[in-house]
Amino acid sequence: MEEKMFKSVSVAGIMNLVLGITILVSAVTWGVLLLVTGGRLLKSKKDVII
Repeated sequence: MEEKMFKSVSVAGIMNLVLGITILVSAVTWGVLLLVTGGRLLKSKKDVII
């Protein structure tokens, strides 16, 4: 009984780590993309005539 519980807790821990790493990587990727896009907008701001 204890081995089954230990195995299920281990699997849950591994899944939490994988999910956390995935969220961290996607957040960094989105952050970089937003910075690049914002930089391009600021660079092209001088070309806009209103």
